[in-house]
Amino acid sequence: MTQNISIAETGARILAAVRTVVVGMDDPVEIALATILAGGHVLFEDVPGLGKTLAARSLAAALGLDFRRLQCTPDMLPGDVTGSYVYAPDTGEFVFRPGPIFTGLLLADEINRTTPKTQSAMLEAMAERQVTVEGNSFALPAPFHVVATSNPIEYEGTYALPEAQLDRFMVRLSVGYPETEGETQILLNRVARQQEATHVAPVIDAAHLLEVQQAVEAIHVHPDIARYCVELTRATRHAQNVAVGASPRGSLGLLLLGRALAALDGREYVRPDDIKRIAVPVLAHRLTLTPQAWAQGVSAEQIVRNVVGQVPVPPTVGAPA
Repeated sequence: MTQNISIAETGARILAAVRTVVVGMDDPVEIALATILAGGHVLFEDVPGLGKTLAARSLAAALGLDFRRLQCTPDMLPGDVTGSYVYAPDTGEFVFRPGPIFTGLLLADEINRTTPKTQSAMLEAMAERQVTVEGNSFALPAPFHVVATSNPIEYEGTYALPEAQLDRFMVRLSVGYPETEGETQILLNRVARQQEATHVAPVIDAAHLLEVQQAVEAIHVHPDIARYCVELTRATRHAQNVAVGASPRGSLGLLLLGRALAALDGREYVRPDDIKRIAVPVLAHRLTLTPQAWAQGVSAEQIVRNVVGQVPVPPTVGAPA
């Protein structure tokens, strides 16, 4: 149990560091941290100005990761993301110049503003932790994570992420507007800083993060919990107003993220409540709804909540004997 307590303590320190500059986003930031500990990628989808970019930058700083920000635009080319071969006059040869994706944490800001061809350039990186340029493959550094932001209210000049790309994000998170007290605190923090720039001191480094991620792999998962993850995912495939349900990657996402949440809570086992908490951010973006659902104003989040309320919950299980 000592190791998991250490993960919980480390996670608490990271979250405390992020909260010194990010206000009113406790739950999304904690799930984003858990996603990174689980080895996944994060998609923040919400209206502009809510601090999504600040949260990503602050999380990268607290984790001690190299950070690159990629401002996605319609004229961006795949080579602007992955890198390309350039001519070196001194040697007379073409050499590979790595792009911004060669980093510890890549922030793809407004990812839905760039073309599908450029979006797909990130697909191999997110899935295989490598990029292929002109037939040559280049491994990305470890750890490597993508945090992307998307604006759901603008459609002109945007390109919806294809299902294959969405499926690579372990979670899709909505930030929401802060409460009155939280928004007031944002203003007071800005006054106290006397400058626009924020600073978050690193709590751990990349090597320590890899150790924590490996420790999360040791969290116990009871077979009943694994079956519960599968039953939730399978239920989305038969739900009303759903044309295509969540893939097995959704079941795996529930299990992996559930382990990370358990570790952050200081436990060495996953509980059903861990899975219920993350069902919407893990599964909702993997559903393709029918035209009738859009016409009736039914959302994927509502469907997942209904599924969670209908699928029987297994008995609470504890640590292995």
